[in-house]
This record gives sequence, structure tokens and C-alpha cells, in this order.
Amino acid sequence: MLARLFAFGCLAAALVLAGCGGKDVDPRSATVAATTVPATTAGEQPAVGVHKIKHVVVIMQENRSFDSYFGTYPGADGIPMSDGQPAVCAPDPNVGTCIRAFHDRQDRNLGGPHSQRNAIADIDGGSMDGFVQEQTAARTGCEQLFNPACGRGASRGHPDVMGYHTGEDIPNYWTYAKDFVLQDHMFQSDASWSLPSHLFMVSEWSARCVVAGDPMTCINNDARPALPLDFQRKNLDLEVPTPPDYAWTDLTYLLHRAGVSWGYYVFKGTEPDCEDDASVSCAPVQQGPRTPGIWNPLPYFDTVRQDQQLGNIQSLSEFFAAAKAGTLPAVSWIDPNGKVSEHPPALISRGETYVTGLINAIMRSPNWDSTAIFLAWDDWGGFYDHVVPPRIDTNGYGLRVPGLVISPYARAGYIDHQTLSFDAYVKFIEDDFLGGERLDPRTDGRPDPRPDVRENAPQLGDIRADFDFSQPPRAPVILSLHPQTDLIEPPAGAVRSGALAGLRPVVIREIAGYLGISAKRLRAEVRAGMTLRRLARAHGTTLAALRRAVLASLRAEVRALLH
Repeated sequence: MLARLFAFGCLAAALVLAGCGGKDVDPRSATVAATTVPATTAGEQPAVGVHKIKHVVVIMQENRSFDSYFGTYPGADGIPMSDGQPAVCAPDPNVGTCIRAFHDRQDRNLGGPHSQRNAIADIDGGSMDGFVQEQTAARTGCEQLFNPACGRGASRGHPDVMGYHTGEDIPNYWTYAKDFVLQDHMFQSDASWSLPSHLFMVSEWSARCVVAGDPMTCINNDARPALPLDFQRKNLDLEVPTPPDYAWTDLTYLLHRAGVSWGYYVFKGTEPDCEDDASVSCAPVQQGPRTPGIWNPLPYFDTVRQDQQLGNIQSLSEFFAAAKAGTLPAVSWIDPNGKVSEHPPALISRGETYVTGLINAIMRSPNWDSTAIFLAWDDWGGFYDHVVPPRIDTNGYGLRVPGLVISPYARAGYIDHQTLSFDAYVKFIEDDFLGGERLDPRTDGRPDPRPDVRENAPQLGDIRADFDFSQPPRAPVILSLHPQTDLIEPPAGAVRSGALAGLRPVVIREIAGYLGISAKRLRAEVRAGMTLRRLARAHGTTLAALRRAVLASLRAEVRALLH
């Protein structure tokens, strides 16, 4: 309610740019060649096997469990059913009943809290039944709606963490699954929130470093790695924040040393998550190609600065231009903004349109015939999933998320049942471009005290099984940016009213007290359509003053949580 969500921004322009324009394989028997694989020229041998892939694009969306998107997909390990009805439920402590999984057609969901503590509670020792209880106990009073500690969404009177969507709701995602590869045992690399998840995505670890620049002083920390400057300034009121230092080794270090090109593309807009898993309030933080944050952690890695690779972190428009020109780097990571992230309360349909635009642009690119797209969602977002995550080390895995492989060499209509995590993306990149070299302190020339080599975990499958490199490259599958869907649009003003309804009583009383009215009257005014801006003006103050008064107490609570 108090948040000023930035406009949809450059999505329309980006999508305009986008409009321009099997046989089983044993992956472990494949021969792995060394370093980067340039385009074949006269006199060279054509690429074979995995080396037919010269461009890997990782598209990371936000906050959906596998069951919430593909729980009813035919042949997948989906929601357990009995006589066509969900046979699983999660207890609701408020009403004393067990809430069954249900088809939720709402385009806007709120989901549940999704910090490390919430992951442990949702899993509940393997019972997988803590989702509703965690949602009902979630924090409220969140100015920034993308707060991982918050979420009290309901649909048709049921907690929406138990809701799932079908192919009629998200037709393009299901089409990609039918035409290419769906991974039904893809787990988040770690059981935590967005910042650790993205650190794992690029470095296979999340830590705090005691001495800046010294990787051997880094200590494993999957719940609370060092926080970005934006968070410290805007949410902790620190005028002179301490820059985080990610001193351990990341994948870009190996890529740079081997001469392998990479790019990290950021879609400008508000960040799709609060910058701390336990925050009760976050101001919107502007996200851009050189604005570090939880979705853009690479600028804080020592290796990126030392290798003079900061210029590889670019805006999304540069990705579209490279795709159109056929000059994609070997490795690309793409992160969204809040509006298109699918992170509650962002609309699912907007996220699907954005992702479709990205994939269409790649398919229309001269690089399509040598590209592999890995599409996933960075964490479960508090939504129900029935599969118990495997335990491989102290950090994970986290809960199951959707995973798709889209490529001209992807096996058609294949469901991959291997145990996978985002570590499998790193493993694939290393096998394709680095001769199988790993982020291994014993061999990579830049040691750090990480607890293990994630790519070598015996439980981790191999994504090469999702490809048939003996087949000729498959034609693109260009999809509509706005497919017909059964999703129900939220009513106008739903976020504003819902945000007030979700505030803690103490916060509502504080707002009402500042305005000199009762909490009951405040609720009635908002239900009648009054905005806080108009209410503030009607009572002789400004929205800015009201926000400052409320945020003062909320920031004090955040400081207490962090110290």
C-alpha cells in the first residue's frame, strides 16, 4: 500500500526489440573438450556433443514452486491425486482444518514467507505441511510488497500457498514443456532467499567474509550474507554503509581466465525482492545495470573488479541487441524487474509475456542453432510442494522449483526426473566451455574455504541428458506474447486495499493515530476508495510525512532483527 511500485517501464520497448528480428543419451559417457568453443571455420572440425552449444542463457524468474505451476502436468511428479482430486493438504491453525491443494485461477498471488527459517518450517522434517501455518504467521506491515518475510494471500477463502495453476492458466510455459524439456526434480540450490540464491547461481556459495579481499576469511552463511549498500542506506538509515565484499571465487573468474565471454543482464525497475529475508519493510530500490543489489551481486565480487569485467553487467536492451545481431556471449544470466518477475504480487501473465519475449528474441537470433536456454524460478515463494528436498550439505537443497530446457537440441516432450539444482547449470557451463574444470579450491588456483564442490555432489544429475545432439537443430517455436489464458485479472485497487488489510493492527493504529482518526475509520475510508495520499491531505499532512512516521518504527524493528 505504502509502496510506490515503479512503472512497467521498458518492458514494451524490450518486447518490440524481441519482435525484430528423442534418442536417449548417457551424459556421463560424453567426451568433454577444453575451454571455449568458437564458431567452426574452414579447416576446423565441426563441434560435437555438448560443444554444439555455444551460448547458454539462464533466465531466472521468481518465487514459484514446481507444484504451483506444473503440479498437474501429465507424466510429471506432481500433486498426489485421488479420484482426480488433490489428496494432500496442510493444516490451517486458524480454523483447525487441513487445507487441500486447489486450482487457483487468480493472476495475482501473494504466496508466503520464504526465508531460511520458513523453508525449514514448510518442509517440517519431511512432512511438507508447514506452508499454511507459515503463511498465516507471516509478517505484515510491509511497505515494499516484495518482502520475503510477508505474505497472507487468499483465493476463494483459501490460503493461496495451496493454490496451483494449470496449462489453461500459463499456456506458454506448458507449451515449452510439451515441445522441449520439463525438469520435475529441479531444486533451489540452497534453502533460503533471493540474495543467497543468486550468490549460488554465480559462485556456488553464500558466505560472509571477515577480511575484505581475503577469501580464506569467508564463513559459510546461507541465511544472511553481507547486505548490499542499497539496503543499508535505505532500510537501516546508515549514512556511511560498509560495502559488502564477496571475496570467494565465482564462475566469472574461471570464464575470464579461459577467455570465455559472459554477460549479466539486468532489467531496470524495482527489485523483485526485499533486500533482507526478515525485513518488515523495504523501500523500493532502483535496479539498473550498475546498481548492485540482491539481484545483481556480481559487482561486489573481488574477481569481477580485479578482472575489469564490470562492463559485462549490462541492461537488458544490450541483450536484445546482441541476440538480434547474433553476438550473444557464451554465458548469459538474465534477471527481471519486480513487475515481470512473477514474485508475488506481480502478475503471472506479465511474467509469462516477458519470458516469452526473451525466448522469441533468442529463437529469432542467428545464434538460435547453438543456444541452450535454462529457465527456472529462484525459490519456492512459500507455495506448496510435496517433494522432500534432498539433503546434500549444510546449505541445501532448497524446495523444488520449475525448470525448463529450451534448445534446438533439446529432447522433444521429455520429462527429466533426475535430481537437479542450479548447480547443474554451472556444471553444464563448465563441461561445455571449461573442459570440466570446477569451482574447486584445490584446483582452481584461487582457494576459499567453501564446504564442498557443489558440481561434484553425487546426487546431482547431468543436464546433458536433456539433449539429443545427434538430431538436426530444431526449428524455433515462436509463441504469442499475450496468449489466451484462464487467469482472472485482479480488480482495480486490489493491491492498495489488500495491503492495508494485511497491515498489523499496531501499524494501522499508528497510521490512524498520526492522522487523528480511529483505526476503524481508517479501514472504512480505504474500503471506500480513499488513497493514503488523499487521506493525508484531508488531515493536514502529506503522504511523505506519513510514510516517514510509519517507517521510523518499522526501521527500528529491522535494526533490532539484524543486530
